[in-house]
Amino acid sequence: MAFDTPSSHKHLSMLQLLACGAAIVTLSMGIRHGFGLWLQPITQAQGWTRETFAFAIAVQNLAWGVFGIFAGMVADRFGAFRVIAGGALLYALGLVGMAMSPTGLLFTLTAGVLIGAAQAGTTYAVIYGVIGRNISADKRSWAMGVAAAAGSFGQFLMVPTEGFLISSFGWQEALLVLSVAVLLIVPLALGLHEASFAGGPAAKREQTIGQALREAFKYPSFQLLMAGYFVCGFQVVFIGVHMPSYLKDKGLSPQVASYALALIGLFNVFGTYAAGALGQRIAKKKILATIYFSRAVVIAVFLAAPLSPASVYIFASLMGLLWLSTIPPTNAVVAQIFGIQHLSMLGGFIFFSHQIGSFMGVWLGGYLYDRTGSYDIVWYIAIALGVFAALVNLPVREAPILRVRHGGLPQGT
Repeated sequence: MAFDTPSSHKHLSMLQLLACGAAIVTLSMGIRHGFGLWLQPITQAQGWTRETFAFAIAVQNLAWGVFGIFAGMVADRFGAFRVIAGGALLYALGLVGMAMSPTGLLFTLTAGVLIGAAQAGTTYAVIYGVIGRNISADKRSWAMGVAAAAGSFGQFLMVPTEGFLISSFGWQEALLVLSVAVLLIVPLALGLHEASFAGGPAAKREQTIGQALREAFKYPSFQLLMAGYFVCGFQVVFIGVHMPSYLKDKGLSPQVASYALALIGLFNVFGTYAAGALGQRIAKKKILATIYFSRAVVIAVFLAAPLSPASVYIFASLMGLLWLSTIPPTNAVVAQIFGIQHLSMLGGFIFFSHQIGSFMGVWLGGYLYDRTGSYDIVWYIAIALGVFAALVNLPVREAPILRVRHGGLPQGT
């Protein structure tokens, strides 16, 4: 029995699914991609070290990973709408708390835990679960690429918007404006309300949650994908959060950092779409290995070249092509190996590995900067990890895993 046999419920239309999913990711991911713009305004206003801010964002990424597992379980069981709507409310509360926190501890609880939990319910693991359940396997990788590409426009749109809000109204007021804007996710989530979940729990599944987890964690390819995703998180969150301060330390204006983050978002649109489309034609593990190795090369050349606004924009454009382009092939290969029944949950576990990497990248950046006065060591670690991730993705087996039915016949062939 094939994993991708459609269920009996009426599927959402592809246009509705991609439009609403992309808009939700645009808001959720777009806002969080601009958090690096608040590092210096908040630390200077509050008298905090960079490590204090970095630790809160590191906790945010870790909380995102932890809550993402449970958000995926709930979305697989009861549908995505409730998870997304609840996540939007937490996001708004977290942004308000981020603006009003008088201490580093409260800042960590709001900017870290609350917003991390919110992102777990409003980003890729949950959205891709809906895509997996409603779009056939022959178009799934492409659809994931389209959703990621359209969502990537959020970074291009939101980062300059956040920079404008900070410069025009102040960092606290800017966060309050965003807390209202993020509530637009709630009506958008109605477009992802799946009919099969309207009356309660989904139909009986062939695997329990425990069986699905035991199967996945014993499978070497799942472990390799998790290792690669750890590196992805380390690289992109370190760069996204610390690059504005790195560039300002080197004497470049804040506008250069804003434009650079916007360019990452713009070129990310093309990179994620291309990765998703190519995933329908060539082995996804080769796509992933190429992305990770290319990141290592791009970072190494950026550090070796003379620093200027032009070199920053070239670096941002190239990194943008590689930024979130790991997401469509990674999630598509998980669906290809294990099927779609527990896709949000398994995607959540792989993403948890990503967020452990994110925690390490953003926290280590702040920690080592405060102690050495430089980001150099973390840049070098990012290069080495890129090569490592390229190598560990090459042995991944993409064929559907074979399961044995009660009659002794293989399932999934």
